[in-house]
Amino acid sequence: MRNSRIKVFITISCLVMMVLSCSTPVVRKSTPTVPPEAVLTEAPTAEIPTEAPVVETPTEEPTAATGIPLEASQVYQGNFAKYSQAEVSLPAEFLGGYSLPVNLDGVEIPEPISLTEGQKQALSANGFVVAAPVYPTDELFTEFYQGYEVTRYTDIPVFVTTDSIFHVYHLVFDKMLRDLERSFFIPTLKELTTTMLAATTAQYQQLKGGPLEEAALRNVAYFSVAATLLQTGDAILPEASQLVTAEVALINGAAGAAISPIWQHEGQAPDLVLIEDYSQYTPRGHYTLSPELEMYFRAMMWYGRLTFRLKDTQEIQRALLVTQAARQAVSTQGTSALVLWQRIYDPTVFIVGKADDLGIYEYGAVSDAVYGPNPDLASFADPNLLQVFLATARELPAPQVNSMWVWIWQDQDDVTQGFRFMGQRFTLDQYVFGQVMWRNVGTISEPRDLPKALDFFAAQGSDLALNLLREMGEDKYENYETQMAKVSQEVAQLGLDSWTQNLYWSWLYALQPVFAQKDAAYPAFMQTDAWARKDLQTALSSWTELKHDTILYAKQVMAEMGGGPGEPPPHGYVEPNPEAYARLLALVEMTYSGLSSRGILDQNTQVNLNNLQDEIAFFLDISQRELTGGTITEDDYYRIKYFGGWLEMMTIASADSGGELGAKSYLEDQKSPVVADVATGIDRVLEEGVGYPARIYVVLPDAPYRVGVGMVYTYYEFIVPPSERMTDEAWRGLLEAGTAPAQPEWTETFIVK
Repeated sequence: MRNSRIKVFITISCLVMMVLSCSTPVVRKSTPTVPPEAVLTEAPTAEIPTEAPVVETPTEEPTAATGIPLEASQVYQGNFAKYSQAEVSLPAEFLGGYSLPVNLDGVEIPEPISLTEGQKQALSANGFVVAAPVYPTDELFTEFYQGYEVTRYTDIPVFVTTDSIFHVYHLVFDKMLRDLERSFFIPTLKELTTTMLAATTAQYQQLKGGPLEEAALRNVAYFSVAATLLQTGDAILPEASQLVTAEVALINGAAGAAISPIWQHEGQAPDLVLIEDYSQYTPRGHYTLSPELEMYFRAMMWYGRLTFRLKDTQEIQRALLVTQAARQAVSTQGTSALVLWQRIYDPTVFIVGKADDLGIYEYGAVSDAVYGPNPDLASFADPNLLQVFLATARELPAPQVNSMWVWIWQDQDDVTQGFRFMGQRFTLDQYVFGQVMWRNVGTISEPRDLPKALDFFAAQGSDLALNLLREMGEDKYENYETQMAKVSQEVAQLGLDSWTQNLYWSWLYALQPVFAQKDAAYPAFMQTDAWARKDLQTALSSWTELKHDTILYAKQVMAEMGGGPGEPPPHGYVEPNPEAYARLLALVEMTYSGLSSRGILDQNTQVNLNNLQDEIAFFLDISQRELTGGTITEDDYYRIKYFGGWLEMMTIASADSGGELGAKSYLEDQKSPVVADVATGIDRVLEEGVGYPARIYVVLPDAPYRVGVGMVYTYYEFIVPPSERMTDEAWRGLLEAGTAPAQPEWTETFIVK
C-alpha cells in the first residue's frame, strides 16, 4: 500500500527532491484498499472516545471528477544553495603503526593519566578505551572543551575526535537557528499572524449568512489561537472566542490526545473527528531558553501539525479560503502575507526541508487551475468546482510521514492528505521509522509501535546496526526483515542531489563516513569492532543533536586561549576521518552560502562559520597526511595542542548573551547533554539523549607510541509517556542525580569503568 504511493514519483528521492526538476505532469495512481490491520500512529491519552465510533453516513463529498493536469514547475519551488565537496585521498594501506593487541610496556602513558585494570586491558586489546562517566559527581566535564583544556597545560598528547568537531557544528547550527528565530522568524510570524487574522475576519464578514460562514469562522478561530499564543494583542472575534479558549487551554495543558474543538463540526463523520496529540506542544530543545521562544514553539507547532484534510469538505473550503487570504492580504506595514510566509518557510526549507504535507504553493497552483487566479470567495462553495479541485489535489503526493490519529480501518493516505499552513518537514529518518513500525511491521496483537535509532543507520547500510537490532530481538516482529530490506534499497538509490538538498540531509550525509567500516587504510585501532561501535555512538549522538536542534520543524512519526610557545608541543593526533571532514566542510560552506543568498547571515554566524570552516579544512588536510605518512610540522602540533582553546572560543561564540528579557544565558550554565523525542507510539514516546562527554584514551599510531587523550559523546535511548516528553533541563537533572537510564549494552565493548 505505502509502496504504491512511493512509486508516484518513481522512488522516495523523486518524491522528496527530483520532483523539483521534473517537467512531466504530476500524476497520482489510484488508491489500493488498505488492509484491516492498519492502525493509528499516535496514541490515545485524554478526552478521546474509548470505543471505536459508529460510522454512519460518510461526510458528503463531491462525486468523482477528472482533475486538471499540472506541471511540477507550476507547483514546486527550486533549490536554495549548492553543495561542493573536496576530493579525499586515502592510501591503499596505512603505513606504520602497531598491531593488536599492543603491549603497554612499550607505550608511554603520561603520569597524570590513571587507568583501571579493566581500562588497561581494553586499551591493550583495542588500542583505545573510553572511560565511563560516573554519576553523580562534581568532576564531570559539562562541555567538550573542558576535557581538552585540562590537558593543555600538561605534556599529554591531544587526540582530536570527530565527536568534538561535529559537536561544534551542532553548537553553531543551534545558535544560528536561535538567532534567526529571534531576529527574523518571530517578528515575521507575529506580523503574518496579525495579517492573516485580519484577512480571515474580513472573509468571515463577507461570507456571513452564506454556506461558507462556518468555515470562515473556524479560520478566524485558527489564526486567533496563534495570535493568542504569540501574544500579538489582536482582538478575538466574539463569535470565535469559545473555540479559541478551548483550543488554547488544550495547547497550554499539553496533556495528550484530545479532540480539536476548532476541527470538530456538526455533521462530521465520527471517524473523521480530528484528534490531536497536545503533548507535542510541550516546549523542548532550545525553546525552553526564553518565554519568547516558548511562545514561538507553540505557535509554529500549531501551524505545523493541524491538517485541513481533503477527506472533509469543510476543511477543503477552509484551506482554499486560507490560501486565498495568504495570497491577497497585505500587512499594515505594507508587506504581503505571502511574502511574510515565504520569509519563514523558504529559509526553513533550506535548513530542514520541504513540508511533508500540501501547502500554499500546492493549493495555490490547484486553486488557480480550477477557480482562476482571482476567484469569487463564494465559488468555493460550488459543488461542481469543488469536485474538480478535489480530483486535482488528489493527484498530488500524500504525506510520507504520518503524525496524525488514524483509525485501524482507514486508508492512511486517504485520510491524512491535505493542507497545512506551515507544515512540518519531511525527513528521511522519520520516513525510515515509519516503514519499520506498525502498520508496516508487527501484528495487531504484537505491534512494533516504536522504532530504534539504529533502524535508521541500518537502513543506510550499517551491518553493525542491523546485527545489533537482531541481537536485541527486533527481527522477531512480523515483516521486519522484509520492510528493512525494502527501505534499505530505497535509501541506497538516493543520489547526491537528494542527500545534499538542505542542511538537515547534508548533516546526515556527513555522518555516513563516521559509521562506515574502516579498512586497511586506517590505523589498527580504527579497524576493530570496538571502534566501529564507538563510531556508531558518535553518529547516533550527532544525529540526536540534529534532532534536538530541529525538533520544532521536523515532522515526527507519530574564550581565553591562554599559554604560549615554550617547550616543543607534545605530538598530538587528529582522528583520521578525512571523508567525514570533507562532507562536514561542504556542509559548513553550504550553510554560509545559503544564508548569505537570502540576506539572513548575521555577523556572529558569519564569524562562527568562517572559524569552523578554517578548522575543518585543517583537519581534512592533516588527517590525509597522517594516513599517507606525510610530514606533520611543529606548527601543526601546536595547533592540535591548543584545540581546547579553540573549542572554548567556539562554545562561547555559540552561546546566548542572556540579554533577552527573561532569557537564560546559554553559557552561564553551559552543558552539552541534550535530548529529543523522535517517535510516538502507543501511549509512549521514544527519546534519544546525549550525555556528558567522556574521555577517550588512544594509543597513537605514530612512533614513539604514546597515549593521547580526547573527548567523545555518550549516547542514550529510552522511553517515556507522552505527557513526560523530556526537556534538556529535566534530562540533565536525571544524569546529575545518577538516575538516568543505562547506556545501550552494546557500548560496553569500548566504554569501561
